[in-house]
Amino acid sequence: MEGLSQKKSPAAVSDVGAWAMNVISSVGIIMANKQLMSTAGYAFSFATTLTGFHFAVTALVGFVSNASGYSASKQVPFWELLWFSIVANVSITAMNFSLMLNSVGFYQISKLSMIPVVCVMEWIINNKKYSKEVKMSVVVVVIGVGVCTVTDVKVNLKGFICACLAVLSTSFQQISIGSLQKKHSVGSFELLSKTAPIQAVSLLIFGPFIDYCLSGIFIMNYQMSSGVIAFILLSCSLAVFCNISQYLCIGRFSAVSFQVLGHMKTVCVLTLGWLLFDSELTFKNIMGMIIAVVGMVIYSWAVEAEKQPGKPLSNSKTSLTEEEINLLKVGLDTSATVKDVEHAATKL
Repeated sequence: MEGLSQKKSPAAVSDVGAWAMNVISSVGIIMANKQLMSTAGYAFSFATTLTGFHFAVTALVGFVSNASGYSASKQVPFWELLWFSIVANVSITAMNFSLMLNSVGFYQISKLSMIPVVCVMEWIINNKKYSKEVKMSVVVVVIGVGVCTVTDVKVNLKGFICACLAVLSTSFQQISIGSLQKKHSVGSFELLSKTAPIQAVSLLIFGPFIDYCLSGIFIMNYQMSSGVIAFILLSCSLAVFCNISQYLCIGRFSAVSFQVLGHMKTVCVLTLGWLLFDSELTFKNIMGMIIAVVGMVIYSWAVEAEKQPGKPLSNSKTSLTEEEINLLKVGLDTSATVKDVEHAATKL
């Protein structure tokens, strides 16, 4: 038993480290992008192109890592990488258009709907089953984050279509990350280094035109300054850690867990926005945070209970390997207070 405990301890530390890197880098990039893209900052309103910069820097880091022998490269069929990159880019584009066409409230509802959508997708694709405790905790988390972030709710047809496309493509992308890693026995950074160049090229080509449709300004007409360049470099640096940690976390956790656990960032973003940008933190926000955190605790307990000896797990194949099941933990997602900048990062 002592040997088993020693074996699990490094895994637990690695698990916490991966999640901490995701939360810190995601919250950091949101704060950097808020300064970069808000009207009170540098008004750099080119989210899709900025995402292309993120992937370009990530691809460069992957190339240097492979060239130096720090990481090995396994063969993954190009058509699978291309298909995944198309889905990921559709997710980014649809999210940006959803931000433009929908109200804050409906945008947040569409974000919250990703959790049940991922659950259904994993049930259909991987025949994944969920205990009633896990289902209950997901409902509590959704209610808490909803109380925290949802304000006015206005729906229009174009916005609804973009939101549906964004939710479906993002959910499928997150499930595909874990599936590709297991199918081809590739690590998270390895898979990212293969998909990042494809996404970078396509986003840098089409991104400026997408951003023009969103903002009415072409990036070539934007007046660059040393401050803008500095924040772009900071955003790209944080994006490398954000991208790596996202692939790392989804490889370790299920896509559902990643969605549920990601809401920890909501609390962090609301709190930092209040501290750094004088954003309002109301009683409604605080109550929503408390409910969401309670949901996180219940979720953590439910997942741990499923792993106890004698407690049967799903009787069918899940989207996780046995080792990955031992790595599940908890967290939150981003908030509506920074809805105009969060999608400049990769799916957070």
